[in-house]
Amino acid sequence: MNAGIDIRAAGGVLWRPEDGRSGAGSGEVAVVHRPRYDDWSLPKGKLHPGEHPLLCAYREVREETGVVPVVGRRLPAQEYWLGPDRKTVDYWSMTPAPGTADGFEADDEVDSVRWLRLSDAATWLSYDRDRALLRAFLAVPPATATMLLVRHARAGDRSSWLGEDALRPLDPLGRAQAEALRVALRCFGPERVFSADNVRCVDTVLPLAQDIGVPVETEPALTEDAYWADPERGLRRIHAIAALGGTSVLSSQGGVIPDIVGALGERDGIALDHVPARKGSVWALSFVDGKLTAADYYPDLDGRAPARA
Repeated sequence: MNAGIDIRAAGGVLWRPEDGRSGAGSGEVAVVHRPRYDDWSLPKGKLHPGEHPLLCAYREVREETGVVPVVGRRLPAQEYWLGPDRKTVDYWSMTPAPGTADGFEADDEVDSVRWLRLSDAATWLSYDRDRALLRAFLAVPPATATMLLVRHARAGDRSSWLGEDALRPLDPLGRAQAEALRVALRCFGPERVFSADNVRCVDTVLPLAQDIGVPVETEPALTEDAYWADPERGLRRIHAIAALGGTSVLSSQGGVIPDIVGALGERDGIALDHVPARKGSVWALSFVDGKLTAADYYPDLDGRAPARA
């Protein structure tokens, strides 16, 4: 008997509020019909070689539904067997990007998309695993704010930089990381960009800010020196940014991000055994009315293979 292979795929629970109501329980979810299998499922597809699961999920949802999605919190992954092959599917909560129209076109893979009330969708889905995923999605209210905490990209060796440390720039790998983050972070629909006022922190998110046409607003309270001189001041700034709603990006340092994430998790009952902050990594924090409801760590959106923080 031939040994099986590992199949990687990714997709999304794409939902929208119904009739102007904001609660997920009163919304609608997109389900797709695949003529090859004659089934109804949540949009998903296989990773391209070297593709990050989040980027695959974004691409597949867009291709299968015709909707430009905004990525939200990570959902439980599915793992199941197709004969001797093991398939793993990573999922994210998603919503349609504001101001975009549906552009669905039927093809051989998906010939129909239906927007169903969340209370009715389970009866259409063909698989128990998709119904379980829908229940997991419904278990947490939809985020009212998302904060992407980015640790600055690589800036060379500190001991070899002769100038003021705050002025130390990104090195060539760091610039490549910033370009990869420019692409990946756009999947979250960022609306504003903040940064500690170190050059390396600003330059990590500057390409993204240029893409979306906003300035990088500097946050002196969120450098390592300033934060540890007055952590409460720094946390107040985090709370104020979260209170803006929507999606904000904040670039800071490795001595700041773990304490912020840990403090928010402890305050709001999110269990986090370990809070890494690898250079170029991202913590995606989901808030509901100022309360942290999910904290997803991405060590590799900067284009590098996962590694220990």
